[in-house]
Amino acid sequence: MENLVFTQLSIPEVKQLFRQELQTFFETYNQRNLSTSSTNELLTIKQAGELLSLSVPTLYGLVSKQAIPVSKKGKRLYFSKDELTGWIKAGRKLTITEIESQAGSYLGKKKGANL
Repeated sequence: MENLVFTQLSIPEVKQLFRQELQTFFETYNQRNLSTSSTNELLTIKQAGELLSLSVPTLYGLVSKQAIPVSKKGKRLYFSKDELTGWIKAGRKLTITEIESQAGSYLGKKKGANL
């Protein structure tokens, strides 16, 4: 068991201790997040399934249809977390406003070409 030492601290001293501990915590937290987010993490098929909320057989089906970004080394499949996120975002549905804007641009170009 540790030896406990009790001392009296003033309120400014307690505040300073809290500041130091919080600063140390956030520096460590930010360093961990930067190191994991800056590297393109590779996932196994099971991890990719968990990330996408898809079963492993469904992922194998998407891979065989070449519908999902994947890398293969030997018999193993690897999925880039960044590429999977991009793949999900690429499937985003347009809003009515975006569709109307695109239609307006297309029709404007079409009218200009017929003149």
